[in-house]
Amino acid sequence: MPFSTLGLSSSLLKAIAEQKYSTPFPIQKEAIPAILNGKDILGIAQTGSGKTASFVLPILEQFQHQSTPSKNRHVKVLVLVPTRELAIQINNAFNIFGNYFPAKTKCLAVHGGVSINPQMIELQGVEILIATPGRLLELISSKAVSLSAVQVLVLDEADKMLNLGFKEEMTQIFELLPAKRQTLLFSATLSNDINTINKNLLHEPLVIKVDEEITNLDLIEQTAYRIPEERKGPLLRYIIIHNDLEQVLVFTSTVHRADMVADKLNKNGINASSIHSKKSQGTRTAALSLFKAGKIRVLVATDLMARGIDIKFLPCVINYELPRSPKDYVHRIGRTGRAESSGEAISFITPEDEHHFKIIQKKMGKIATFIDGNEIDLNVY
Repeated sequence: MPFSTLGLSSSLLKAIAEQKYSTPFPIQKEAIPAILNGKDILGIAQTGSGKTASFVLPILEQFQHQSTPSKNRHVKVLVLVPTRELAIQINNAFNIFGNYFPAKTKCLAVHGGVSINPQMIELQGVEILIATPGRLLELISSKAVSLSAVQVLVLDEADKMLNLGFKEEMTQIFELLPAKRQTLLFSATLSNDINTINKNLLHEPLVIKVDEEITNLDLIEQTAYRIPEERKGPLLRYIIIHNDLEQVLVFTSTVHRADMVADKLNKNGINASSIHSKKSQGTRTAALSLFKAGKIRVLVATDLMARGIDIKFLPCVINYELPRSPKDYVHRIGRTGRAESSGEAISFITPEDEHHFKIIQKKMGKIATFIDGNEIDLNVY
């Protein structure tokens, strides 16, 4: 089924073709026509399943058929997201896909970590607003934006927003929205919290559940190195140099470890940068842009920050430290092996990690190839 069968205009189809998207993902096939018909949506799908385009495309299409101009600072579409990186990513998607429309729709991403004053000025004439909850409430209290004219509400990664403690802020925002609107909710899991939001916010929604194993694990070669903690650094440098890796994403569990790993790589002549919540927004955006452009060889990230990293052909992911859950492990390695391309996922397993990694493999249904890192000569690394 091509995109041309989903009710999208030639302008959008041209932008889709330019991005080299050939056929829609499962969630896009169901969501796009339903959203165009005004249905509420509850979409359960992992990151990387194509859900961003599943709401961006029909929202843009709807705007081309509206003749009533927006009242200034009264946005028509509100997209709520948990992280700054995701806000920027979705804003970019709106701009890219809306590139060929004769009438441009003004979009804006607002988030913390940067000065609020420029955002207040930029809100002039904005019709589609992508926001993190805290910054949105700040702008509302400053009378910089109103939600009284919102026609479409999107909650992206609602499960993460609730887990990260946005519940109270989201409740405040919901109370400011008009009762009559279209609501689109996307989540990686169908938890009790999501069910509660569903009952309170959605009206007879179309429920779309994409198998959470959307990551094609068969495309990802998984290797695990048994290694003591003190040899992880030299092993990481050995793998990058020996395998001639030009673009690799490394995961750590803490902010401190992310900085430490990146610093050590740089001291050893390997261009690296870390990305985490303690860094300024400008620093994070710059690091991510340079990594995507291939100008930084290694990006060291924590799990939360990785949600803004969406690269079609990322060749390699390394788990310097294991995540807490099997789902997070699948999410991490799913950064590679995308768009039907093969990828490589490498994990460092200390003796203390052995039992936890066995649980991850059992839940995942895949067994990694083990290598004894102690047999590798790391003295020069």
